[in-house]
Amino acid sequence: MFSRTCEYALQAVLFIAMRHDDGKAVGLTEIAASLDIPKHFLSKILQILVKNKILHSVKGPTGGFFLAGSPDQITLLEIVRIMDTLDIFERCGIGLKECSDKEPCPIHNDYTKIKDRIRSILTDKTIAQLCDDVRNGIAIVSLKKA
Repeated sequence: MFSRTCEYALQAVLFIAMRHDDGKAVGLTEIAASLDIPKHFLSKILQILVKNKILHSVKGPTGGFFLAGSPDQITLLEIVRIMDTLDIFERCGIGLKECSDKEPCPIHNDYTKIKDRIRSILTDKTIAQLCDDVRNGIAIVSLKKA
């Protein structure tokens, strides 16, 4: 549903947020290695997130990335909007150009319900909630063994 770029952005923000309480910036190399994301590609993604004020970056030997705001104020929808735009919620489920409530495609009504539910999840879920779910053992984050 989301581009690889968007998936990597979501993963990276979650990874950085899991270390938010440490007060230290998380290095690009650590993020890339832990999440098994190509470092050069990840660097571009993180810079987009810095430009859009999701992250801050610090240069130097102790530099890296950290959240620009509180994790309970960053929704998943905000990251998806930055990385992929929200046109995924406007497109037809089978790709027809002319599909609407008045002139629906064969899956329009069912697909609209699914898109609305996904939008709701992305709007309601914050990075803090994801971190809490991981810390409480409700969810897991698979990391590559360094």
